[in-house]
Amino acid sequence: MADGREFGAGETDEAAWAIVAPATPGRFVFASPHSGDVYPTDMATAPGLDRTSLRSAEDALVDRLIAPGTDRGASLILARMGRAWVDLNRDPDDLDPVLIEGLEGRPASPRAAAGYGVVPRLTGDGRPLYDRRLALDEAERRIADAHAPYHAALDRLMRAAHDRHGEAVLVDWHSMPSRATRGVGGARGPDVVLGDRHGASCAAELTRRLRRAFEALGWRVALNQPYSGGWTTQRWGRPTEGFHAVQIELNRALYLDEATLEPGRGWSRCATGVGQVIDALLTDPKPLGRA
Repeated sequence: MADGREFGAGETDEAAWAIVAPATPGRFVFASPHSGDVYPTDMATAPGLDRTSLRSAEDALVDRLIAPGTDRGASLILARMGRAWVDLNRDPDDLDPVLIEGLEGRPASPRAAAGYGVVPRLTGDGRPLYDRRLALDEAERRIADAHAPYHAALDRLMRAAHDRHGEAVLVDWHSMPSRATRGVGGARGPDVVLGDRHGASCAAELTRRLRRAFEALGWRVALNQPYSGGWTTQRWGRPTEGFHAVQIELNRALYLDEATLEPGRGWSRCATGVGQVIDALLTDPKPLGRA
C-alpha cells in the first residue's frame, strides 16, 4: 500500500480504519469515512491519472479537525483507505454496472450511474479512475476487506455507547468542495451543511444545537441542501430506538488549499471554530431522548 498519514499511539487500527477511544467513552461517536489517503499500489488506475485527481474526492484533513473530540469523551473512527478505492459512506450493494463486469441488466442507483457508487468509477473532479472494467470479485473483495470491517467497528462503537448511556449519537463528518455550493455569480455558498435526512435521522434538538454552535462562529449554515445525509446517516438514524445520526459537511474553502490538499490560510481559524463547536456539543449533558 502507498504510504498515508500516521495515526497516533493508543489507537486500535486495521488496514481500512483506525479508532481513537477516550479513557471514558461517552455517548458520541465521531466518524470520518472519507479522510483516508492510503491506496494499494496495485490499484492500476488509468494511465496519466495524477495523485491530485485520485485524491480529489477525499475529505482531506477532516480527521485532524475532529481530533479534539476525544478530549470530551467522543470515540473516533477514521478511514485510512482512500475514497477512490472504496466509498465507506455508500450502501455495499450500490454497485456500478458500467464499471463492474457481471452486472449486466442490473439497475444502478442514481449515484452509481453518475460514477460514484460504493466502488467509484470517477474521481472527485470527474475523471475516469480506470481504463478498464473491474471484475465483480475484485469489487466484492474491496467491500469485504475495507467497507465491511469499518462498519462492523462502527457498529461496536455505537452499540457500546447505547449500552452505557441509553443513547448513541453519531456525527458523520465530511467536507464539500467550495465549487459545489457556490451561488449566483460565483458567490460562496454555506460554510456548513447539516444533514439530518430532513428531520428523520435524529432528534431535532441535535440539529438545533449544532446550528447554534456553528452560527455563533459567524458561519453560514444550511440544512439538508445539497446534502441530507448518506448511507451511514440513514443506517444509524433511528431516534425512536435511541440511535441518533447527523452528517456535517464543512466547506473546504474554510480550511483547505483545494489544489494541494494541504492546510489553507484559514486552517487555524477553522480548527479553532470546529473545536468550539465540539466543546459546545459534547459538554451539554442533556440527553436527546427518543423521538
